[in-house]
Formats: sequence, structure tokens, C-alpha cells
Amino acid sequence: MSFWFRCHLLVALFLLQLGCQPLVTTFDDIETAVDYRASSIGAVPGAVDTLLIMTWNIKFGGGDIDFWFDCWGDRVLMTEDEVLDNLEGVVAKVNQVDPDILLLQEVDVDSKRSVYLDQLQYILDHTDLNYGVFASMWQSQYVPSNGLGRVNTGNAILSRWPLDNAERIALALRSDQDSLTRYFYLRRNILKATVDLPGYGEANAFHVVNVHTAAFSQDGTKQKHIDRFKEELDKIAGSGGLFVAGGDLNEIPPNADKTFNFVDSKCEDGDFQADDYSGETDWLNAFYALPAAGGYSPAVPLANFQGDNSAYFSHSTNPRAGFKRKLDYLFTNRQGGWVPGSAVTHQDISSAGRALSDHAPVSVKLVLP
Repeated sequence: MSFWFRCHLLVALFLLQLGCQPLVTTFDDIETAVDYRASSIGAVPGAVDTLLIMTWNIKFGGGDIDFWFDCWGDRVLMTEDEVLDNLEGVVAKVNQVDPDILLLQEVDVDSKRSVYLDQLQYILDHTDLNYGVFASMWQSQYVPSNGLGRVNTGNAILSRWPLDNAERIALALRSDQDSLTRYFYLRRNILKATVDLPGYGEANAFHVVNVHTAAFSQDGTKQKHIDRFKEELDKIAGSGGLFVAGGDLNEIPPNADKTFNFVDSKCEDGDFQADDYSGETDWLNAFYALPAAGGYSPAVPLANFQGDNSAYFSHSTNPRAGFKRKLDYLFTNRQGGWVPGSAVTHQDISSAGRALSDHAPVSVKLVLP
């Protein structure tokens, strides 16, 4: 830990102590998520036969700027024009796909790096989605590293219909960090809510579950996150509920071909070095198992990842060079519910020649029972 890091940290601790504010929000195991709604509520649809579901890690409106943690540059903060330009592109893509329910990861709601713009509110106000819930995975009044400053970023669910029973479910912290780093580090979570769809009530609730699992852990934390995510889905299915679930799992499909292409990563720093997944090829097996074995229905069948599966790649540390691996998923416990062939990995996410995120969104249609 550098001398200047410690100096900045001591100053921050002193100032925050004077104001009696916690430096970092640590969260309870289960908390009520933060409710959002569009400034102007549009028409709320009645009963529908199908839903279009979309998931996207929007990289806090950072696009393909060469940030320090990607090891392509040294940028830490964005200008207002950069944030707004990227968010306009994100909104344009969301409006083009026109989802009924949208799962987002890495949404900034009050961060210095993104000029303190509430990105969730911005997206709600510029799309046909009316309601949202938010669960922070990193809320700190001051992060000393690289001048990052205040951060509040996390997962969100957006919907045309009202969202109820929204919960933030804490995931395990990493154990492979020193105590000070761990204190300032991300606190990942599962965000869960029910959608007030016509024809669905408490007895047959329609659930949406969003997750963003660990990216750089070397201690098995990611597997703990994936296992906890599966446990939550099992509980919903066991109670008779219907769910769509997914997000950025930071994991590749089980035993898939063409998934170990990491030429886009320049990071040599162990804190941000891309995982080669060589010891993790079976971590998602439980999701892809047959229903009788406790599995669920994936938007993209596992068979599609054999052979040339580049059409499904959804992540790259350098998206200008193309997407290199699949990390983003959607599942449901409605067997046969996905409309065949409706799953799309939207690799065409660019605005003025620049990529809008290091992740491509994934969308798919679900037939309701």
C-alpha cells in the first residue's frame, strides 16, 4: 500500500469522523432494495402472453474508455459529455430492443467517476420502462485509490410493471485480500423482486433475480456466489414461483469450445488480471442439468456452445477488438418457456464508432403459462 494512499485514507477518515458518517456502507445480509420510478409513468400493459427479457452490464456508462483497471490506459474519471454520450447510446440500444424487463449490472447512481449522475433514473426517464429497484454493490463516501472518490454502483431491475418485495441479498466477501482492501472493496449481491403482472399473485408470483458475481477472486468466492445464486432460484422454484434470472456471472459455459481466448487482456497486476477459467469449467453444470436433476432452462442451450460459438460471446476487456467470451446469462424454471431462436447476443453495441460497454446485452422472449 503506497504512502500517498495511506495519507489520503487518513484524511478521509478524519473528515468523515467529524461528520459522523460511515466511510463505507457494509449492508445487512438481507435488506430492502431501493425503489425507483420514472419521472413520468407510461402506459402499463395489461395481460400479455410473452415477455422480452434483457440483461446488460453497462459498465457505469464508461463505454470503451481506456480505464486504469482494464490496463489499456490510466483514466479514472469521466467528463459529463462522455457519460451522457455513452448513456444516450445505452438508452438507444434499450429502446431498440424494447424489453419488458431489464436486468442491469454496474449502474452508477452517485459516483464521482460518472459525474454523480443517477444512471438508473436517467434510463427510466428515457425508455418505456416505468419502475426500477436498485441494490448497491459498492457504496463508499471516499475511495482513496487513484482519486476515485465517492462511489455508489450496483445491480438494477427495470420493468414496465410495478415491482414488489424487492430484496438485496448479500454475497460472500473475498478472503484473499488484506483487511483494509476488503473494507473498501465491492460487496456483491443478489437483487430479487416480484413483478406485478396481471394474473400473477402471491401464490404464483413472477420473480426476477439479478446477480453479478466476483470477477477477480482467487479463493473460490466466485463459486460461493454462483452456488448462492442457485440456492435462491431453487427456493423460488420449490415454492411454486416462476422466475427469470441471470446477469453477469463472470463464468463461461460448462465445457464449451472456444472460450479461452484472452489476447485482449493486458493486465499483469494480479488484482485485475483476467481469469482463464481453467479450473472452473463445471461451475455452471447445476444450472444446465435436466429439470429432474434440479436444472433450469437456459436462454442459449449448452449444445450451442460446441464448435464456433463466437456469436454468443458477450465480454471483452477491449471490445473494440471484438467480444472474446460468454459471461452473461438468462435462465428460467419454465421448461420450454423460451421462444426457440429468440435469444440474441447484441454484439452491435456501438455509438459513433465506440463500444458502449465491455459487455454485450443478451435478450430472449419468454412465453408465459
